[in-house]
Amino acid sequence: MHKFDLRQPISVNILMLRLVGLWPEKHESYKPNLYTIYAFISIVGIMGSHNFFQTMHICFVYNDLEALAASIFITTTDVLVSVKMCFFIHNIKIVKKVIFSLNDDAFQPEGTKQVEMLRSSLKFWKFVYVWYFAMLSTTSTIWLILPILTGSVQSKQLPLEAWYFYDTTTSPLYEITYIYQCVSIAFLVVSTINIDLLVLALMVYIIGQCDNLCDSMKNLETIERRNVDKRIIQCIKHHKKILSFAQDSNQFFDKIILGQFVTSTVVLASTMFQLSLVNPFSKEGFIRIMYTTAMMTQIFVYCWFGNEVELKVRRFIHIH
Repeated sequence: MHKFDLRQPISVNILMLRLVGLWPEKHESYKPNLYTIYAFISIVGIMGSHNFFQTMHICFVYNDLEALAASIFITTTDVLVSVKMCFFIHNIKIVKKVIFSLNDDAFQPEGTKQVEMLRSSLKFWKFVYVWYFAMLSTTSTIWLILPILTGSVQSKQLPLEAWYFYDTTTSPLYEITYIYQCVSIAFLVVSTINIDLLVLALMVYIIGQCDNLCDSMKNLETIERRNVDKRIIQCIKHHKKILSFAQDSNQFFDKIILGQFVTSTVVLASTMFQLSLVNPFSKEGFIRIMYTTAMMTQIFVYCWFGNEVELKVRRFIHIH
């Protein structure tokens, strides 16, 4: 039977991580080379500096509750992305070990039925990827072009409130800063989407492997008696591989998920407060509703796939 490439479905995911400086070549971690320089510019020079300027702005408006609420929910979200990237980079060797172990022989599906089960799980993940990408990118794009839609560019208003060490109301500094914010947000959005979806992909692989192992155990009754012992040993090895895969995956994403839930709670509270200060049917109200929806989506997808993993494990225990 032709070997099923389990890494192929997440190839776009990995490509996007590479574009923002989060995926060194092959099995390597960061080394002294051109890609590491690019990664430093992307992560520190573009995204990190953007978070710094936004955080500094909070220091100047902390005594204005309305202005503080307007700034803190965006800043908190962006800082969370940086925290996610730190954990991702810190665990890059574990992540790559997990990803490259996907094509281990023990994980290969046996027969057409198991191939279809894997494809079905991965097809749903692809749907979530497109939906998630569309939701977050649309929300971010609307936010970035809001000054253009409202005519605020005439008064030199930027998409996001931030402190800078120069006057942003003069040309061409205003235009340069506007483009800088757009590029920074684009990098941050691509980073958070693809880190989140890689975490979800690992959950999907665990679900798919549990399904395949359950199917293999069900088929023990149809195997000739002389081959049963051999098949049981294969199932035990497969089970151990799944446990190792799940343990390594959990080591990578447990802190990321914790940070997501803590931050999302703060951001949702701040956003709802902001929503109470504006007309829900205005442009500002619409963008805040979309932002709230995007944050709830981030929490929802983690809960959904985490629940699916738990259900599959319970099913396996029941069959066992």
